[in-house]
Amino acid sequence: MSLADLKEDEGLPKADQRPFRAWSYDVTKTDLYIPRLAPGQQKWFAAVTRAGSGQQYARVLVLAENTKTKDWEMVSTVDIDDPQQLPQIVLDQDGYATPVDPASIKLAAPVDLMRAAVGDNFATGGKQTGRKVFAPTKATEQQIKVHRTVNKFGTRGTTRFTAEKPEYPDAYALKTTTGALVVFSHTHAQHDASTTPSLRIMPEKHDRAWLGTSPSPAFTYRFTCSDVAAVPSTPDPSTLLGYGCRRTNAAATGPSTTV
Repeated sequence: MSLADLKEDEGLPKADQRPFRAWSYDVTKTDLYIPRLAPGQQKWFAAVTRAGSGQQYARVLVLAENTKTKDWEMVSTVDIDDPQQLPQIVLDQDGYATPVDPASIKLAAPVDLMRAAVGDNFATGGKQTGRKVFAPTKATEQQIKVHRTVNKFGTRGTTRFTAEKPEYPDAYALKTTTGALVVFSHTHAQHDASTTPSLRIMPEKHDRAWLGTSPSPAFTYRFTCSDVAAVPSTPDPSTLLGYGCRRTNAAATGPSTTV
């Protein structure tokens, strides 16, 4: 359960609150990838954990050392839609992985371009950059489906998405046999607004930790998401392997329908 989940639960009735369960992983089915870092670089490593009778479920984890507290923190967990699509991570003769600059122009899609493409999937259905940067996968099609189907107000209201400045700009990448495996985060916002001055939107129960129960003509919801992609070194589309989003803020945004 994430901090966003815990925050969301605070706004629910006691009967609807979920009990906290600590995460655990089977280390016998987990592969660690420790990058060979230069002195002074932030310390981090990645892991791929698998589950299921045929190990058909996979999750990519990234843990990094907090440079201030020196504590180790899990900074990203992303479920992979199809483990068969995971590229092979290159190891040197000592078993270390090779870190890659996720912003490198040697990659087909530097991380900022991928953030823009993911945001475009939500905002336009991938019409501007999303479909150019990413090959079709379950993850990209799900993001485009959110763009197409989220409007629940009919003619009485509007819903639109915008890409936002990432709340967590750090990204992590390891060299693979075809390019790089890149783990990053993105932030996007959902803007709901009434098109009729007399109508108000009532916060749904999972929004009440931020919004309470007061209706408003418009709300803006912020989502923080983790993404993982296989990026080729050749000028070909990248593959979004999986993503996960959590609502991390929400606020009333006034009477304007052009929020």
